[in-house]
Amino acid sequence: MPELLLTTIVYARSTAAYAVRRLTRLARNERGEGVISAAIAVLIMAFLGAAMWLAFKQMFQSTAANTKRQVDQIGR
Repeated sequence: MPELLLTTIVYARSTAAYAVRRLTRLARNERGEGVISAAIAVLIMAFLGAAMWLAFKQMFQSTAANTKRQVDQIGR
């Protein structure tokens, strides 16, 4: 009987230790996922902002040139 009890205790503890190691390994592997996703989102927003700025700058220059041309025609 003591051998069966000892075997049961060893099996239970080793199973529990294995489960704890496996759970901590899974948690450790996913630790940086949120940071990486946030960094990717920030980069995408930065590229979109730069593209919008370039489009706005081009549109503003075109509008300024058209306005200057119209004002010059009125002044003649």
